[in-house]
Amino acid sequence: LEGFRYDAHPMGMLLASVGALSTFYPEAKAIEDEEERYMAAVRMIAKVPTLAAFSYRHNRGLPYVYPANDLSYTENFLAMMFKMTEVNYEPDPRLAKALDILFILHADHEQNCSTAAVRGVGSSQVDPYSAVAAGVAALYGPLHGGANEAVLRMLRRIESVENIPKFLERVKNRDEKLMGFGHRVYKNYDPRARIIRQHVDEVLEATGENPLLEIATELERQALDDDYFTERKLYPNVDFFSGLIYEALRIPAEMFTVIFAIGRTSGWISQWLEMIEDEDLKIARPRQVYTGIRDRDYIDLDEREGEEKIVGPPARRPKFPRRGA
Repeated sequence: LEGFRYDAHPMGMLLASVGALSTFYPEAKAIEDEEERYMAAVRMIAKVPTLAAFSYRHNRGLPYVYPANDLSYTENFLAMMFKMTEVNYEPDPRLAKALDILFILHADHEQNCSTAAVRGVGSSQVDPYSAVAAGVAALYGPLHGGANEAVLRMLRRIESVENIPKFLERVKNRDEKLMGFGHRVYKNYDPRARIIRQHVDEVLEATGENPLLEIATELERQALDDDYFTERKLYPNVDFFSGLIYEALRIPAEMFTVIFAIGRTSGWISQWLEMIEDEDLKIARPRQVYTGIRDRDYIDLDEREGEEKIVGPPARRPKFPRRGA
């Protein structure tokens, strides 16, 4: 991690670090060995929160805090994130419980983009660290892992409860997007969102009120009372309230997707194990239907004209110091 710039994005650092684990544990390449598979799974689940916390502290210019054997999984993560000068860091049990619930709810969820990436790459029989790194890379994309951060930006843009009707009208006119509503699979209220909502008040009781909660609660009520949204099956999903809990835990927005990755790691590695142990496993090979020009002669690059000639910017050659300079 010391090789990254001070302002490197934590998700980028996590992606590179998880992939690099394969160089520290080359024995993980022996995926036919049941014991090696088990050890890799345990290491992955243990090391991802440590690498995640380290990426946060590197980004903040803080010294690393190592895991403590007397703390639970989530307590350890909070300690590695936020411990400063305390001899013994004791996280609020209400906050640790809420984070534990978020990890469980994010653990696995069918064949989403990142899980499909883990299975696709893993089907080549690569080591599990490289396969999970593919999942982290997929999660890095804003269409997969950045929704809860977008919800907070939306709530801040609304500013107050009084502005909600006007905002919803802009959504209907397609001038705004209603973030945190709707799901590719669920066509009703996301059951994970119900569970998270039950714990928001408990977290804010420990950390102090967040004015965004009032906006979120009223936005949810007004949207669900409006036939425009219910007829389109737009109900709150897992991202609608999770960002409020992360913010209450003092977790910065750039770490939201990293937290997602911690919870999803157990699901990724479980999916990988299930796939590798399948006797009928074959490498993933999606087919593609070509719809372009079928018969075309090769034309030398210098002889191409018009649309056939690809013109790009002039190559910029790096300037190296002359030998002896």
